Amino acid sequence: MYKMRNRAMNLFSNHEVLQTIRKSAELKRKEEGRPHEVLYFHKVDDPYSHLTINFLEKFYTKYNIHLKSVLVGDEVKETVHEPTLYSDYCLEDVKKIAPFYGVDFPATTYPESSLVNLANSILTAVKADNFIDVAKTVSEALWGGNTQKLIDLNTTFSASADEVKTNLKKGNEVRNSCDYYFGSAFYYEKELYWGVDRLHYLESRLTELGLNKEQNNDPVCILNTSAPETLESETKVNLHFYPSLNSPYTYVSAGRVKDIKEHYPVNLITRPVLPMLMRKMTIPTYKGKYIISDAAREGRTHNFEMKDIYSPIGAPARKAYSLFPLIDEKGKGFDYIYDLLKSSFHDGINIGDENYLKGLVARLDLDWNEIGKELNTKKWKKVLNDNAKDMYAGNSWGVPSFKVTNSDGTNPFYVWGQDRIWLVKEEINKRLS
Repeated sequence: MYKMRNRAMNLFSNHEVLQTIRKSAELKRKEEGRPHEVLYFHKVDDPYSHLTINFLEKFYTKYNIHLKSVLVGDEVKETVHEPTLYSDYCLEDVKKIAPFYGVDFPATTYPESSLVNLANSILTAVKADNFIDVAKTVSEALWGGNTQKLIDLNTTFSASADEVKTNLKKGNEVRNSCDYYFGSAFYYEKELYWGVDRLHYLESRLTELGLNKEQNNDPVCILNTSAPETLESETKVNLHFYPSLNSPYTYVSAGRVKDIKEHYPVNLITRPVLPMLMRKMTIPTYKGKYIISDAAREGRTHNFEMKDIYSPIGAPARKAYSLFPLIDEKGKGFDYIYDLLKSSFHDGINIGDENYLKGLVARLDLDWNEIGKELNTKKWKKVLNDNAKDMYAGNSWGVPSFKVTNSDGTNPFYVWGQDRIWLVKEEINKRLS
């Protein structure tokens, strides 16, 4: 089983394989005489779709493409592990990041179902040529609580409940056929790009194909951040880092967390948790494929490329975790996790191998005769469970997650995902500048 998992992870993360797939897809597109068609999946009550729709016109006019907007409904249930936490987190996340994109997001709650139905009725009835403009107006009204605006639009664009149901069903089928499961995503020739966080990858691909109609290569979505590369302060904040040993996104984040540790005044507190697969969560194959391929391109961007992967799920992870509490007491917790991740996702090493662990402990300038006594003991289980409980307290269930607090532990600020490391730096900068 582990051999199949490793083979799949190495296949999906391989850059040469990606390039081959792209070339093959473009050749097939030309042979079939198809235009450069980009699909965009829009979900009216998805906060991230509100962000994305604000940039859709700018994106469409910049590239020589055929853009097909696809209205979709609910996410694929098997891909959402903590539905309530997921909904709460998405709303809070967009509230935090929207200002940095210059987008107004006034909502404090999700819109009522009756207004969602109105929005879907409008966008089911609208013609494809007007979708972007109308969808942007609908989104502003829906999340801004402008009921009258939606009612007025619905007098011009109106579809029956059955027509809406059929349209959303078709949209979901198109999305699912592309091996995707959420809204606010783009699809072009065998590859997916999620919202404002990933649109720049699609832009780079389209530019390589000679489809950029403008002279500049600036991305459509630009973050307006102010955190410096290096921050000096006599005061420190606490930065809690919640990694998992089987998470490709955690691996990609590790180098960037190390950079914060070295250039920002933080007390870095490393708080590992069990991988999702060891927390009795299942990840469908198509979602796993997207995660590993997406994390791989993020790794290439941030100079933390995946090479040879050896998944530590199961016994290897448990053995490695068993040494963590004592190593962390010695002040080497982050360095230990950092090396484990690099070994698993870059060097193809089985981190459960005892000789490897002995060598790692030696590299950390620690005594194996002392540390090795903890091997295969169970003290680590309570430590990791407590870490998971604290992570969940911030509506975060996935990794890597982060928590910034004042030096005394007050005023916690949680974010989830290596996509939000820039936001972690913004929060630290705000507290210390």
